[in-house]
Amino acid sequence: MKTDYEISLEAKKENIETIASKMGVEKEDLVKYGNYKAKIKFDKFDNLSKNLILVTSINPTSTGEGKSTVTVGLSDGLNKIGKKSVVALREPSFGPVLGRKGGATGGGYAQVVPMEEINLHFNGDLHAITSAHNAIMSLINNHIFQGNELGFERVEFNYVLDMNERALRSIKINAGKKSERDSYFEITVASEIMAILCLAENLDDLKQKIANMLIGFNKANEPIYVKDLKIEGVVTAILRDALNPNLVQSLENNPAIIHGGPFANIAHGCNSVIATKTALKYGEYVVTEAGFGADLGAEKFIDIKCRKSGLRPKAAVIVATIKALKLHGGVKESDLNIENLGALKTGLENIEKHIENMNKFNLPVIIALNKFVTDTDAEIQLIENWAKEIGVEFSLTEVWAKGGEGAIDLAEKVVNIVENNKQELKFIYEDEDSIEDKINKVAKEIYGASSVNFTDESLIKLGRINLLGYNNLPICIAKTPNSLSDNPKLIGRPRDFEITVTDMNIRSGAGFIVVYLNKVMTMPGLPKVPNALAIDVNEEGNIVNLF
Repeated sequence: MKTDYEISLEAKKENIETIASKMGVEKEDLVKYGNYKAKIKFDKFDNLSKNLILVTSINPTSTGEGKSTVTVGLSDGLNKIGKKSVVALREPSFGPVLGRKGGATGGGYAQVVPMEEINLHFNGDLHAITSAHNAIMSLINNHIFQGNELGFERVEFNYVLDMNERALRSIKINAGKKSERDSYFEITVASEIMAILCLAENLDDLKQKIANMLIGFNKANEPIYVKDLKIEGVVTAILRDALNPNLVQSLENNPAIIHGGPFANIAHGCNSVIATKTALKYGEYVVTEAGFGADLGAEKFIDIKCRKSGLRPKAAVIVATIKALKLHGGVKESDLNIENLGALKTGLENIEKHIENMNKFNLPVIIALNKFVTDTDAEIQLIENWAKEIGVEFSLTEVWAKGGEGAIDLAEKVVNIVENNKQELKFIYEDEDSIEDKINKVAKEIYGASSVNFTDESLIKLGRINLLGYNNLPICIAKTPNSLSDNPKLIGRPRDFEITVTDMNIRSGAGFIVVYLNKVMTMPGLPKVPNALAIDVNEEGNIVNLF
């Protein structure tokens, strides 16, 4: 069996100008990065398609659900049935590429290429975000050293690095000097700059959002913003080119726009508004994804990205695998290849909760079962029968093995759902709800929690949010992706559980409040055997083992 990378190497890629012409992008609006990558210069967004499809999934497991694979395969499938489809994806983060997850460009015959370049550096967007963020920190430190005219008493900013590096979770600045203070690193995808890039509508909006970033407090407990340092101009300059979305292609030579990549467990988990609107400007149908399970990515896609941008998806595809469902049903990973209908039925409770949640947003759902060779006919039939019983559309997809051909049934059913959806998208909470009420609504409605506890530290932060007048902002909950709860060990569909809010941070530039549950980490660590140990360059100069 060929690896994903071996399949990608055999791809007959078309010149990126050809891909752009399929979309209707003019040559003068294309900035080429070699023969197979480019950036699209955008102007205004008008005449946008309404056919936006959101791909999400059950709570992820160690076996992988193939959400990106299904996203790419569905777009290829839509093109196969005569629909002009563009897929809009997030950019991979370098940390997980070297860590446990590996690459993030799909798999099998449902991939975007050139996969090694997309996974390693791409067109430099994450480098630009890292540099822009750390430039702010450098200029804060210099301002304090040069006399501290603004009177920084507390710096509410940090460093970022696009790497999994647990040793940087806590550091000392100016160690051994009177100016010594504690700080820390987060992974770049957790940076507020990343969130701002993904939520900005244009260059002026980007600059304004950067200017409004809260970076500290003075002795009178008054806030200090980036605009007070007068550095929003230089930060915007660093990000100018990164704001343009990136164009690549699928293995079937269909257009793919990849731009921005905030993690959904610690940020809002969606590609950029500019990327999605660019895809909707040139495509009849647009397939996009949101990170991790629907309790994280899909909720934030709707409650943050859609709320701010006016985007409105017409359908939700929830991806699942039989292996993952059996894990949620209590099966050990070593026993996943053994047929177990009882455990599978129990595991279905997880996807059932996600279906219920999407319906709360008035979003119709289709289950995409990502087929593996170990799946038995009885297991597949059980899920299909169960879907019929609860009145949810079901499609068995084989995109890994067959590409777009394996998603034709899914594509046809999605088109039917989109064309017949007359419902207005709903949000879980309203802008005028208090931050506490917003947290309670997401926790109880989406996660299924019975109650919410707040630590003393989080209540202090809540008081500050209210005092500064940011209580009207949406919330971005940072929690484990592995469970509907804040405990990664509570798999399946836990009931009668409490969640604990441990901290909150104001992201006044991006325009949301980050709410941390159960001390979730914003700087991941590497596993004992990281994927980095397998990655190499062969005698032909090709990168190998970039899974």
